Amino acid sequence: MNLKKIFRGPILWIVLAVVIVWIGSSLITMSGYKEISTEHGLHLLKGDKVSQATIVDNDQRVDMTLKKADGSNGTQVQFYYVEPRGTDVVKAVSSADLPKGYNDQVPQQSWWLSILSILLPVLLIGVFFWLMLSGMQGGGNKVMQFGKSRAKLVSKESPKVTFDDVAGSDEAIEELQEIKDFLKEPAKFQAVGARIPKGVLLYGPPGTGKTLLARAVAGEAGVPFYSISGSDFVEMFVGVGASRVRDLFDQAKQNAPAIIFVDEIDAVGRHRGAGLGGGHDEREQTLNQLLVEMDGFDVKTNVILIAATNRPDILDPALLRPGRFDRQIGVDAPDLVGRKKILEVHGRGKPLAAGVDLEVVARKTPGFTGADLANVLNEAALLTARSNAQLIDNRALDEAIDRVIAGPQRRTRVMKDQEKLITAYHEGGHALAAAAMRHTDPVTKITILPRGRALGYTMVLPLEDKYSVTRNELLDQLAYAMGGRVAEEVVFKDPTTGASNDIEKATGIARKMVTEYGMSSDIGSVKLGQSSGEMFLGRDMGHQRDYSERIAERVDSEVRALIEKAHDEAWQVINDNREILDSLARALLEKETLDHHQIAEIFKDVKKLPERPEWVSAENRVSPGIPPIAFPEPETAPIDEGVVDGGVDSDPNPGKPKRSRQIKPRPATA
Repeated sequence: MNLKKIFRGPILWIVLAVVIVWIGSSLITMSGYKEISTEHGLHLLKGDKVSQATIVDNDQRVDMTLKKADGSNGTQVQFYYVEPRGTDVVKAVSSADLPKGYNDQVPQQSWWLSILSILLPVLLIGVFFWLMLSGMQGGGNKVMQFGKSRAKLVSKESPKVTFDDVAGSDEAIEELQEIKDFLKEPAKFQAVGARIPKGVLLYGPPGTGKTLLARAVAGEAGVPFYSISGSDFVEMFVGVGASRVRDLFDQAKQNAPAIIFVDEIDAVGRHRGAGLGGGHDEREQTLNQLLVEMDGFDVKTNVILIAATNRPDILDPALLRPGRFDRQIGVDAPDLVGRKKILEVHGRGKPLAAGVDLEVVARKTPGFTGADLANVLNEAALLTARSNAQLIDNRALDEAIDRVIAGPQRRTRVMKDQEKLITAYHEGGHALAAAAMRHTDPVTKITILPRGRALGYTMVLPLEDKYSVTRNELLDQLAYAMGGRVAEEVVFKDPTTGASNDIEKATGIARKMVTEYGMSSDIGSVKLGQSSGEMFLGRDMGHQRDYSERIAERVDSEVRALIEKAHDEAWQVINDNREILDSLARALLEKETLDHHQIAEIFKDVKKLPERPEWVSAENRVSPGIPPIAFPEPETAPIDEGVVDGGVDSDPNPGKPKRSRQIKPRPATA
């Protein structure tokens, strides 16, 4: 424990105050009388040893002065009595032989004790509020500084982050590079009539490097950089947030050119007038003051506000208009080139083995953000140190990728042989269905080793970066999502709960195809349902249904039809390739994990599913017969990740097949 912190804090003063009050009260109550028992006191009154007695009212006390042998005053004693004995005590005092007589006394409190009794509660209440307010403001002497800004000023001595430390966001860096030039050379832009941007909004998924970009701007610009979180503005006291906004912008204007960075601005920038009740009025006042400060900038003030958020859709429109946030920069997950650059940045200072190729790692980590990639290299370093190795090799990197995707391997989970067999056929069904479809991507890894909540998983990697998905690709996803369940039905005739997560994913894809993507001939190209975005309503409560019960019934029917069609397609390819499924299950039971080379060898003779008939958006429309455009097959290696099957989940009611199917007679060997 830090002794200096204790001595500087309020605890020492509280202890000293308690000790002083205790000592003072002890001194006040000291009277010089020796206390004796009631029996002894009454016995003394019956004799001739008492020279004087005083009965103290209310206290039920008798003070006596004993006499010495020579008749002078001696020891002073006192005793207490209970109320029923009051009459006996008075008789005893009245009948006693007292040379100096007796006296009745009514105690009167001194004037300074009366003042102390009034001031002490006020003093204690004042100390309590002082301690509370000091704690709310982070300690120190900040009792009356509610409205002061709590932004942190990045000093020149702090470690600098530059644009060289940021990778995978070239467009964002280019835009922010211009902001830095505005601050360093404003005259060059003002000479041609250019106006300095007042605000820059960085938005994107978590972990894409929005805060890192803001730090890089601070390190590159060399100007005062004020950093604060959106939640730091709002306190329990009304008006504190608005006051802090004013103080923050006043400080920035006095030190212009300067940059203000507000992280997670959605904490104060949410849409006004949304939600239930009035508990968010303080937040709205803070937002109003922020709007005023941003719009009140002078053109030559040279103060720029940079904000970051994961939810740009819930921000107030007045905050996003030109003149406040002039630039809105999206920071998305990096592509292949960006992932490689990010790995190179985070790989600095780490001992990588000679055979490690970061481009291969980038191909194995599609969809990963910068934070995910940093975590992959960190996990690989931890695994290397745990095994007492000196260099980070490919095996450590592969294990780190698996840990980030599906969690750590559960080595303590002991599976029975029957469960291993079911898991092998379940994952084999997924992989076989994916390999037999014509619009899926190659299967690159299958494992039956438990990870996280899953007993196994199947990894599918696309051949190239994708930014949109076709209808046939979605139908293929439905088919190989149902492949595990179908394999259990075909082989064991008794499905397990392992397909609950697959059914959930497939149902979600099918419902989006019907209600959002317009891929149903019956429903048509209509967006069904809308999200209200209320700030105090939950994700489900904020969803409003804007269609009738009849349409809802048709939607459910279309979703069920898509799932049933996927079930039938998976049923067909698994029965057509039953020998390959058995071979794959035997290989999984033997090796537990198969890589893409081993999988390709097993799937070399897979019978593909026939092409689906041409689809049109309505049944009464006729295609003109023009053949579709044929795109060349990509020749690059797999670079993006597809569906990762989660294996066994927690659905307690697996159900039965919707209808009976004829199974080709083939032994279910493993």
